[in-house]
Amino acid sequence: MAPGECPTSAALPLDSHCIGPLASTGIPEIAVYEHTPHSSALTVYVDSLQQMTRKAKATIAVLSALIAYVSINSIIHVLRPTAFVWSAEDREERSWIASSRSWFDRKSCRWLGICGAAHIQTVHGEFGHRDPAEWVNAQDAEPEAPWRSFWLSGTSEAEWDAEERARRQIPDYVFHYAPLVHLYSGEQFWPGDIAEHLHHTTPTLNYTPIQAQWDHPTLADLDELNKWGPRHVFLTSNDNVQTRPPWLEGDRNIPQADENHKEESWADWDGRIDGDIPGDTEEDRAKWYDFHQLQQEAAAVHESNADEHLQAQQILKEEIRKRYGGEEIYDGGAGGRSDAPAILVVMDKGNGIVDAFWFYFYSFNLGNTVVNVRFGNHVGDWEHCLVRFHNGKPKALFFSAHQGGEAYSYEAVEKIGQRPVIYSAEGSHAMYATAGVHEYLLPWGLLHDVTDRGPLWDPLLNSQAYTYDFDNEHLRASTFSPSAPTEWFHYRGHWGDKFYPLGDTRQYRFAGQYHFVNGPLGPKFKHLNRHKVCQGPDRAPCVIKNYIEEGKRPRRWGSSRPGE
Repeated sequence: MAPGECPTSAALPLDSHCIGPLASTGIPEIAVYEHTPHSSALTVYVDSLQQMTRKAKATIAVLSALIAYVSINSIIHVLRPTAFVWSAEDREERSWIASSRSWFDRKSCRWLGICGAAHIQTVHGEFGHRDPAEWVNAQDAEPEAPWRSFWLSGTSEAEWDAEERARRQIPDYVFHYAPLVHLYSGEQFWPGDIAEHLHHTTPTLNYTPIQAQWDHPTLADLDELNKWGPRHVFLTSNDNVQTRPPWLEGDRNIPQADENHKEESWADWDGRIDGDIPGDTEEDRAKWYDFHQLQQEAAAVHESNADEHLQAQQILKEEIRKRYGGEEIYDGGAGGRSDAPAILVVMDKGNGIVDAFWFYFYSFNLGNTVVNVRFGNHVGDWEHCLVRFHNGKPKALFFSAHQGGEAYSYEAVEKIGQRPVIYSAEGSHAMYATAGVHEYLLPWGLLHDVTDRGPLWDPLLNSQAYTYDFDNEHLRASTFSPSAPTEWFHYRGHWGDKFYPLGDTRQYRFAGQYHFVNGPLGPKFKHLNRHKVCQGPDRAPCVIKNYIEEGKRPRRWGSSRPGE
């Protein structure tokens, strides 16, 4: 036996502690790996270190991206300050940010684009909060509707001669095809009377009052505010809009149908024709699609045919001017009357083309929500529908929606009898051709309007009608409403508050969108002299659909914001 070796198992004493590589017990060998406490602790430490490394890398990546964003943002602000001007409000960014007393808020707004973070409130139920005691007492103390007399302050009908009366008459077919409007059943802000709106607002030059609150502007003198620099004049609410004053809500203007009228099933009213329209040829459409092109073609007629052409035009004009002479208004038998009058502006554009603009006013536009945060509120809201006629027949309609809208052939839209039906969206009052959910501006339904078959409004039962000569900027009260004032139409300022300063607790901005934006301009600035039916630039294409695409986004021109 070599030195250092153990003896064989036979010669090995029982109490021997000799263990050698050749020792065998006859038992199968099993590999046993023991994890000591030291190895377990090492594994945990390595895992923790790896997690910390990953977190550090993520933190560094986020901070690097943030630093890069702030740096690029700063450079662009210096080199191209106009790159961030997406709306009229953005032009006053510097002074707007400076209005906040919070240093943190100003820096957060300047570098991160998060403005008024402490003011942001998620949407819960209805907008704002009304104090019933406050407004009930105010209504009791208020004299009976002093603004109603404003609508009778126009010129006397007795002053018109036969020629002037002819200029003020509106063809009866305009009334026969007057649109009906389905308001949203859960609407919070109903149609408003512009005369009442003026009674509760004070003109301001930006944020500075021009006159005392008791000195209310009226429909007969509103244009006098233009001397202050019109685009900087705002009709500012005398009340905090978040307390929901009754005149802002307009709930007394909810359309009320005749008690004796039996409502029919809407399915029996639908007069849509989808697809090809009988008699709608390219040749026929060319006669009314673009009135400016028709004027140019008429001007190119050979001189030898000029007299004949003028004579034909005169005959056509006289035929078109089969005016509404005071007979009972055509009533389709549906819809209710609102105490808030609609505004009708009719323009004879020649070549047999007559455009009838129906304007609907609301004292408040409730903006839509994105991830449960509301954007785009503003005081005052003008929406409109255009019906284009050719030789007395309705050819196409345009529905306004968020600085854009959609155009449809008359045959494509839903009708009650002969009258087109419009759907007004909840809050924003954007106009659509169908009931349902309508996406706009953002994908995946993040920003959308909702319409349904709520109260049916018949504007014919209470409206103020005018004729308008665009070339001479001459608005005339029609024979339908001869005492209606015209001065309000020429007001060039805003019909609501200026967007609130950042220091105002009602205001915030995120991703370039404001909680409150400027009030809108009036009907005169809705491109009334448009060549085509669409509201966009005259050179832009105008698609007139012969069918209704449900769930599609409306076409828009220029910048559009959630609440417009």
